[in-house]
Amino acid sequence: MRAAYLPGGSVVELREAPDPVAGPGQVLVAMRASTICGSDLRAIYREHLGEGPEAYQGVVGGHEPAGRVVATGPGVERVGVGDRVVVYHISGCGQCAECRRGYQISCTAPGRAAYGWQRDGGHADLLLAQERDLLALPEELSFLDGAVVACGFGTAYEALRRTDVSGADRVLVTGLGPVGLAAGMLARALGSPLVVGTDPSPGRRALALELGAVDAAVAGSDADLADLLVDRDGEGAEVAVDCSGSGRGQLTALRWTRRWGRAALVGEGGHLEVDVSEVLIHRQLTVHGSWVTSTVRMGELLAALARWDLHPQRLVTATYPLAEAAAAYADADAGAGGKVGIVWPDER
Repeated sequence: MRAAYLPGGSVVELREAPDPVAGPGQVLVAMRASTICGSDLRAIYREHLGEGPEAYQGVVGGHEPAGRVVATGPGVERVGVGDRVVVYHISGCGQCAECRRGYQISCTAPGRAAYGWQRDGGHADLLLAQERDLLALPEELSFLDGAVVACGFGTAYEALRRTDVSGADRVLVTGLGPVGLAAGMLARALGSPLVVGTDPSPGRRALALELGAVDAAVAGSDADLADLLVDRDGEGAEVAVDCSGSGRGQLTALRWTRRWGRAALVGEGGHLEVDVSEVLIHRQLTVHGSWVTSTVRMGELLAALARWDLHPQRLVTATYPLAEAAAAYADADAGAGGKVGIVWPDER
């Protein structure tokens, strides 16, 4: 099979690799869509920065896979050949408290392995997955929808569920990359009457408005936000979600969360300096650190997307075949558009 590897230095290597064979509890998935995440760019593609959970081990890249089951190993009972699936991208030990809750992302066992980081990921014709890491992809959703859910949409949904967004809440999203766009689209689906997005990039602000992910998109100055989020009862949004991964964006999200409001920090990276008393304590804020999502939440999201007729693939602004994986990564790294995906022929 063909497989793409990320040796660092903004290089993608396409190689021939042996076809994997499903062992006990394992499933072989023929890839149909595998999108590129900002974490891949930040910590693997440009240079290998990661330690611990982000330590890249020279495996096949890609941690946002969706495809069709083509073989199952001994003991597999829940999925069968022909099933359409999304792969939850962390394979945990399955035994610790975090895994039992569905949050394999937080598993600390030595054997924890992320697809595309410590075990082979989705940038190949075939992916070997543990059965417990697979979620059913509803027929109403495409494989590309499923790939976008596998990390980005799932991450945004977790943050919105942590902050309990409803029709009573105006939502501020700082950072309008793919995760920020997903947060805006999902906040609207959950009933928010006003979603405001901030991003320094005019192109990303324009895309957010074009997609209907936000009601207003601004650069993020206090004057911009005052025009949108100040009323007779105070200032700020009931809920803020930072997807920028920058200290500036994180501070904007916290400062423009209304008194007694809720905020979630989602974007990886950044260094935050904040006056704890003034910004957090005296304003009675609830702040969540929200890292990806759980298999439980992801299954809930997939079902909801099918009911809402909401298609995450709307965030994808470019797709490439596996043979052009290098071009796909260069496009994603340019940061000029939305999500970038590697796709195979759709077998629907």
